[in-house]
Amino acid sequence: MDGPFHRGELIAQVLAGTGTPGFTGIRPFMPDQHRDFFALLPYLFIATTDAEGWPVATVLTGQPGFIRSPDPTTLTVAALPRAGEPGAELFAAGRPFGALGLDFATHRRNRVNGLIAGAGEGGLTLEVLQSFGNCPQYIQTRAVEAGPASTTPAEVIAFPTAEALAQIARADTMFVATNAGPEKSGGENGGVDISHRGGLPGFVKVAGNVLTIPDFRGNRFFNTLGNLVLDPRAGLLFVDFETGDLLHLQGRVEIDWTPTDDDLIQRQWRLTVEHAWRRPAALPLRWTFGAYSPVTLNTAAWNAAA
Repeated sequence: MDGPFHRGELIAQVLAGTGTPGFTGIRPFMPDQHRDFFALLPYLFIATTDAEGWPVATVLTGQPGFIRSPDPTTLTVAALPRAGEPGAELFAAGRPFGALGLDFATHRRNRVNGLIAGAGEGGLTLEVLQSFGNCPQYIQTRAVEAGPASTTPAEVIAFPTAEALAQIARADTMFVATNAGPEKSGGENGGVDISHRGGLPGFVKVAGNVLTIPDFRGNRFFNTLGNLVLDPRAGLLFVDFETGDLLHLQGRVEIDWTPTDDDLIQRQWRLTVEHAWRRPAALPLRWTFGAYSPVTLNTAAWNAAA
């Protein structure tokens, strides 16, 4: 790689006034500890794009071990998106991907992106072009267990609906998929990315069809905002951990780079929803809440602000 950051990430680092981080831990391969970590998970958050470049995010599930790493640049995933969910047909050979492994019990999270090398009845083979760990901030502790899943296809909804607003209001976690655009569609130095955002319930504020999301202090890589500098389209995924409900949103983002007086709440971005789907009880998993991250508890000022 010619440096770990693409043009959009470098622009975002300048706009944020943080400078480019020195050591990043971003590698063109997975270290052994990351390879072993993915194999422990019963779920994987993953994203790709459609033919027009719109990011699509979903969750793949299986028994621990359904994700394996036969070598440092390959992940195999013995699962596919379900028929009837948004973008299920897009996870095909040759498509870009971004994936996030996150263990709510231990606060660990690792990210990879690259290309889908193969897709078939047995699942996906992922060619990893970029791999790195993320800090454990804003991850709430949860324990996971099996639960009943519905096979009902996704329902297209006219956002906002009462059900969608209630799910967002309860959420202390969401996932955002972004795309660095055609210049990085091959996955090197970026490409498609899926990232975690966390806060106290209500941290995603809604007014009409516009969601406002805080950008809390993080690792200063600006992978998500860097992608949005190049392509303002994003795909959001909200998981109801108690019911297995999924809410998929797509929209365009405007970033407000104006610094705030709070060192933890540094900036915000707004997504105007253009497409929305709801999938009740879509996941065969349920999570029991444990505790908020100590850093999450420090974000109460954001929720309290008008």
